[in-house]
Amino acid sequence: MSNTKLEREYCVHLAEGDHQAVRRLTERSFEAAALAYVEDLHLADGGAEISLVVQDMESGHEHCFRVDLDSGETSACG
Repeated sequence: MSNTKLEREYCVHLAEGDHQAVRRLTERSFEAAALAYVEDLHLADGGAEISLVVQDMESGHEHCFRVDLDSGETSACG
């Protein structure tokens, strides 16, 4: 079985503010897409936390995550 079958395309952007930094990423999960977005934009402000919206491009489902930029830990918004 190919690894690409396990991966999906996601659209990720900051939950607040404008959506200038939208990225399309291919990852295995919503959480992996959120972390890849942080790594892609080199968002590391020493302990800061950001909120991201991750949308599965095939199903349209969205999840919001808070990402701790210091530890890389994710949690659901809300």
